[in-house]
Amino acid sequence: MITIRRRYKDFDMVLFAMTFIILLIGLLAIHSATQSKGLVLSESYTLKQLTWLGVGILLLIITIRVSYHKFLDIAYMLYIANILLLVLVLVMGHVRLGAQRWFSIFGFAFQPSEFMKISLILALSSYVGQKKGAMDSLESLIIPTILMAIPFVLVLVQPDLGTALLLVPVFFAILLVGGAKPKYLIRMILLGLACMPVFWHFLRDYQKQRLLVFINPNADPLGAGYTIIQSKIAIGSGGLFGKGWLNGTQNQLNFIPERHTDFIFSVIGEEWGFLGALMLVLLFFLIVHRAFNIGNLTSDRYGKCIATGIAVLFGLQVIINIGMTIGLMPVVGIPLPLVSYGGSSLLTTLIAIGLLLNVGMRRSTF
Repeated sequence: MITIRRRYKDFDMVLFAMTFIILLIGLLAIHSATQSKGLVLSESYTLKQLTWLGVGILLLIITIRVSYHKFLDIAYMLYIANILLLVLVLVMGHVRLGAQRWFSIFGFAFQPSEFMKISLILALSSYVGQKKGAMDSLESLIIPTILMAIPFVLVLVQPDLGTALLLVPVFFAILLVGGAKPKYLIRMILLGLACMPVFWHFLRDYQKQRLLVFINPNADPLGAGYTIIQSKIAIGSGGLFGKGWLNGTQNQLNFIPERHTDFIFSVIGEEWGFLGALMLVLLFFLIVHRAFNIGNLTSDRYGKCIATGIAVLFGLQVIINIGMTIGLMPVVGIPLPLVSYGGSSLLTTLIAIGLLLNVGMRRSTF
């Protein structure tokens, strides 16, 4: 009983509260972005997101209550299961917008690549934790590199360039915290950069076009550059205080494609203005800060790796998504955590938050 009380004494209520504030902001933004579609209640995006949220809260509670070491015990099993799902989705997955990333189950889309983010973090953390400081040789990096490379390739061929690239910095962050020598990691990064010209030839035509449009959105204003241009117009027109919820003209008049998913920050910027968008960014920053803080405070190598991996994953998703909407990043299909519509992304993020809270509660137990 004393141990349980001590654990919940270390429960990060601020992190928990900020998560649900952002979730509320997301629901309001999703409703605003989709209410003009005139869908019946049973087809409402907001209702579907609420359904996923209910499942996500259940997973969050389970993740908090079960020691993260229990998840590490089955980390490789989860990783292999997720790899099999990534292979299976390439064979019989649902095709949408030219990509084969989803399973369709009772009208809900399930995206295995989202869950691969958590599976990879757990698998890498399990491996690095078991090495107990023996990560100072080049040979010790072979297994974790293979663990990262397999899902990277499988996700890339779906194709899902954004999610595949997210796995790379998470991989390096966990290895760095786990004791890998920086000089080896730098060499790997330089090798990867040297391979970029070769990597370019494996990209689909629309992916190449997105990267070129990032350099000059006006090069194709009615095609690949259209969404970026309209997004910047929407955010800029929001001014300091915004036009008000449900009153964004770019949003309500359907000028912004995918505004309930990848470009939902455009809706927030237009309707809530600079101050509203800044408040959301500050909430994201505080979550990432507390995630790194949890990793720094725990003396357990496993927990430190998990917290660091999640902090980097969460932070990069926020930076890339918001960067896309304001033209500072290429469009690579990264959702805004806890805000964008999408069940797989929401469940994955809530599991990640649960793991953070879990590590924070048990940081002095192991």
